[in-house]
Amino acid sequence: MKSIVIGGHEIKPGTAQQIDMPMVRLYTDTDISMPIHVIRAKKEGPTVFVSAAVHGDEINGIEIIRRLIQLKSFRLTSGTLILVPIVNIYGVLNQSRYMPDRRDLNRSFPGSSKGSLAGRVADKFLSEIVQHCEYGIDLHTGAIHRSNLPQIRADLNCSETKELAEVFGVPVLLNANLRDGSLRQSAVESETKILLYEAGQALRFDELSIRAGLRGILQVLCHLGMAKRKGTKPKSQPFIANASSWVRASTSGIVTNLKNLGDHVEKGDALAKIGSPFGEVFETLAASRAGIIIGKQNIPLVQEGDAMFHVAFFSEEETDIVDNIQTMSESLLPDSIQDHSSEHIAKTL
Repeated sequence: MKSIVIGGHEIKPGTAQQIDMPMVRLYTDTDISMPIHVIRAKKEGPTVFVSAAVHGDEINGIEIIRRLIQLKSFRLTSGTLILVPIVNIYGVLNQSRYMPDRRDLNRSFPGSSKGSLAGRVADKFLSEIVQHCEYGIDLHTGAIHRSNLPQIRADLNCSETKELAEVFGVPVLLNANLRDGSLRQSAVESETKILLYEAGQALRFDELSIRAGLRGILQVLCHLGMAKRKGTKPKSQPFIANASSWVRASTSGIVTNLKNLGDHVEKGDALAKIGSPFGEVFETLAASRAGIIIGKQNIPLVQEGDAMFHVAFFSEEETDIVDNIQTMSESLLPDSIQDHSSEHIAKTL
């Protein structure tokens, strides 16, 4: 294995190194660095990156990577693992989805070394991190006041990417088109196979989402031969959604939710009631077709046109998907939500 160079630091096989890669300075003349943790085995193997907080308010992924780094039972047996817990340093500092130049970093790839602030960060991440990698896992959450059921979004028309998505082990896989300017699009164009993990909500830690994400990363690394499996592979079969849509409010008001994340709904099922401050019901929001709720708005106040429920559509028996969601919850949170031990997740592999 050859040495690799990231941010001017040479990392040799069989070593682990933490790097602070310099980024664009603040106007206060304060240096800003992107934290990177690199683990290299002595044995040849794939190079994989795991990234979080491309959107600065999506912090679940930061905790997933923190737990992976601190996991005592984890040992890389081959290849290279590049962990980037905070890509959008500026957004995290401001608890904001966006960059200081008001751009969405995940719509600024591939960027340019002479472009906008967002473009320069995107360019540096691609040239310093993604260029080394055959595979990547990008960790996300729902936007502010929205929660996502643990799910993988990827190009499932690619057989290898689909296999990795299935190995990750969450109940729902969404065959998602590439978005212009996204990290996923640029990674694919660089021939890097990439999974996008969506779970939880912005500015909050969600224990189930964190545990599912950590277990999924470990399962992918085991599948690639980069780590040894500690136990039996989860038996639940993920289900593929080839389409999804948001149900939107047709009026403004105060919301009473009738359905939750992971619920199966039939066409015409009541999802929520929207009413006045005096209790009058203006509208009962209904599902437009059968599916599983994979995302929802949390704030109980809506304006006309607000997206409220994200429903995924499947060709399989949807009651089986609900059973798998329940199985995932029971296996990852078997006793108490206070048990945050990463070693428990490792034992579920």
